[in-house]
This record gives sequence, C-alpha cells and structure tokens, in this order.
Amino acid sequence: MQMADADAVLRVEGLVKRFGSHQAVDGLSFSVRRGECFGLLGPNGAGKSTTLKLSLGLMEPAAGAITLLGEPIPSRGREARVDVGVVPQNDPLDPDFTVAENLLVFGRYFGQPDSLTRSRIDPLLEFAQLQSKRNARIQELSGGMKRRLTIARALINDPQVLFLDEPTTGLDPQARHLIWERLKRLLAQGKTIVLTTHFMDEAERLCDRLLIVDHGRAIAQASPVELIAREIEPHVIEVHGPGREQWAAQAPSLGCDRVETVGETTFAYCQHPETALAALNQRTDLRVLHRPANLEDVFLKLTGRELRD
Repeated sequence: MQMADADAVLRVEGLVKRFGSHQAVDGLSFSVRRGECFGLLGPNGAGKSTTLKLSLGLMEPAAGAITLLGEPIPSRGREARVDVGVVPQNDPLDPDFTVAENLLVFGRYFGQPDSLTRSRIDPLLEFAQLQSKRNARIQELSGGMKRRLTIARALINDPQVLFLDEPTTGLDPQARHLIWERLKRLLAQGKTIVLTTHFMDEAERLCDRLLIVDHGRAIAQASPVELIAREIEPHVIEVHGPGREQWAAQAPSLGCDRVETVGETTFAYCQHPETALAALNQRTDLRVLHRPANLEDVFLKLTGRELRD
C-alpha cells in the first residue's frame, strides 16, 4: 500500500533499470516513511544495490519515477543528497588522513564550514566509540573500526536519511551488536534508514518494514512479524542423522505441512508439530531441533535455496 506523500521521504514508482539485455530492476514500487528503518532484502543479483544507486540519483533509470526528500531523482539528486548519508558496501576512507581528518575533509564535500564540522567530530567519535583513535591513521584500524568510522562519516552532514548497503558484512558479533545499537539510537532520534543486508536477524532487529526482491521484482512486503506470520508455518523441525530420509518420507503423515531436505538436514514445517515431535522422541538415531520459524525461513521459501553468484 502506498503512503501519502507527506509521510514518505522516498517514493519509488515503476522503477526499471537494464544493463544490456539484463533487467536488473523490473517495475519496483515502494515508499519509505519518515523515521522508519526500511529493509531491502534479496539474494545476490536481485537488484538491491542498483535500487539504492537509482534512489540516490547515481545512475539513470530506464523507466519509473523517484522522489527523495521531495526532490525528483535523478534530475535534482545533488540537492537531495545534501540531506542524505550513504554507507556503501566497502569503506571508502582516505588512508592519507587520520580518523578526525577523514571526517573534516568529508564535511567539506557538503560545503560545511570547518568550524561546524569540527563541532561534530567529537560527538561522532563518541557515537562510533573511536575517541581513542582520533589521531590514528586508517591503516591502524580494525575492520570493525573502519566500518564504524564510515557510518560516522555518513553522519557528518546531520542527514535526514541514511542509506546503508550491507553495513555489518564481515564483522564479528561484538562489532555487529555495537552497530545495531548505534543504528537504533539514530532511529530514536528520528532519522530514516534504508538498509540492505544478507543477515536476516539484522533485518528482524532493525527494520520496521521489509521489501523482498528477486530478479528485480518485488515478491513480498510487510513488517518482519507480518511476513513470518503470513508466509511460513510457525514451527520448524530440523532433523539430522542416518534415519533422516526414512523419517522425511513419513513426515507428511505426522502432521508436517512441508518437508525439504538440504544436504544432511531435513526441514519440516508444521502448523501443529506435536505428533511429529512425539514420533521423533522415539528415535535414537536422529538429532532434532525444534524452533519457531524466522525471517530466514521466509526468505528461503520465497527466493529458493540455490546459490547465487
């Protein structure tokens, strides 16, 4: 459902982008409300990063209409980006400058007076927990520190909207949790976040609404809780062991609605798992995990389990 214009900081309607014969984005439409975290999910090559670049006016669409912060994109992309922060997949930090100098120089790209940028450096270093690295060179930072600095740098212009392209890929759990906490802080301050991620737990934790795309098309859109309730059975039973195939053949008669075998694991999806679990309790040759369905189950059901390059 489309939101009223007054509620949307980003509106995308009928977006199309082709690269030669490849249709990277195929008629996408969505809106992002002010103050929400909106997640764009999909397998590799689904069109997520291309959609972000189109939304920012960094490339020309073949068709469709985009409005970002009231500005038509791409014709007035430069004007819109004054109030936007961008965190790309890689960390484009300048190795010739210190941590603080990276922030200072980036502020100049927005035409900010150095005095204004300097007044923001210390709060941003505190936000990223990099106070002790103020005068360090980029080569001295860990991967997590570089990622936090890239997020801090994207905030140097105090943007209304933050675009994050896979912000925690390659980070350890401690760094991921710190970044999640900082992003929640930004949302509490009224910022709007547009996020792409391959981590379904990240999307569940952060996003108010999600759009799942595949082959450039929208295939589902709702809140994480709504998607799980609507698209997947509530119970998942994972079964491992030498008798797994025999049990999988019996699973439908035990009340399982769907059964999938992937490698050495059988996944049984159930509305009512009691009969299946009772039967599994009699088996000593199987290892069993019973858990609630999650967003990753929804994602794999909608986009498939095959690998994407």
